[in-house]
Amino acid sequence: MKKLSKDLVDLQNYLRQQGWLKPHEQIASVAVPGEGNMNFTLRIDTGQETFIIKQSRDYVEKYPQVAAPQERVLREAEFYELIKTEPLLNRMMPTIIGLDKANSVMAMEDLGTGSDYTYLYKKGNTIDEQELFDIITFVATLHRSFDSNSVASPLQNRKMRALNHEHIFLYPYLSNNGLDLDQILPGLKKIGTSFSKDAVLKSKVEQLGKDYLADGNTLLHGDYFPGSWLKTANGIKIIDPEFCFFGFPEFEMGVTIAHLKMADQPQKLIDNALVHYQTLAKLDNDLCAKFTAIEIIRRLLGLAQLPLEINLTKRRELLEISRECLLRNP
Repeated sequence: MKKLSKDLVDLQNYLRQQGWLKPHEQIASVAVPGEGNMNFTLRIDTGQETFIIKQSRDYVEKYPQVAAPQERVLREAEFYELIKTEPLLNRMMPTIIGLDKANSVMAMEDLGTGSDYTYLYKKGNTIDEQELFDIITFVATLHRSFDSNSVASPLQNRKMRALNHEHIFLYPYLSNNGLDLDQILPGLKKIGTSFSKDAVLKSKVEQLGKDYLADGNTLLHGDYFPGSWLKTANGIKIIDPEFCFFGFPEFEMGVTIAHLKMADQPQKLIDNALVHYQTLAKLDNDLCAKFTAIEIIRRLLGLAQLPLEINLTKRRELLEISRECLLRNP
């Protein structure tokens, strides 16, 4: 596998070999387009056009000690290929320019300068309701448009699911996982210990983990949270569906609702988002609530931390509500 870098000469030669640069074109500059965790990503600027290249390696770019499926960008490309028949989805996602399967590199349309919605995690920021409805409309359209029985080769993405399963359903509940929660926020370790020692809770989590790994009929983005939503001059765009698979819509919506809660968004806004989704697609509210609880626990007590500004009291409240939800529901 050829490992790409920011070396302009090497990069230029590679892009020419792939046919992604015209013979006379040269790279004027390169930049990192965002703060993604998973992949090596660059914005290529030739002075005449810009585009994005993304390479997936056998580790997580932000956490090189964490192994990850090298071919994940190929699964993302399969997702784009699947959804191109649905106009709304196609319009809200980047277009693929080219794919180098041998080196797990994808070239994509540059969506332009914009910002993701991780600003919501900062205190006092609230998402505009119409923008949230647009984000929910996208995912509801995705869920209702593709059925595993109607596509030639349903996306299973088992290796990425296995990676996600470990970090969502196992890692936060290990007593010695190497993560010092008090370094994140003093007092968090004590709360985390109560979760790692809760055998009944862990059995509920284990069952939901099996549900996550089971194949479903609905095409999911797989990582639908504020970091995958972009606000651009051309409207809201959705990126990074590398965790995509055919599963259960309640997992996807559970994750989305969890992030709105951790971003301390108004409950009325969250309720309205759920109602809006259900005008467009079906949803099991109880199962959705369970996956909301799972995602909150995973993010507050696991490795994939967020730039949250909620205090320890709010985190404890969210965690205990999540525990109660998982223990209460059959």
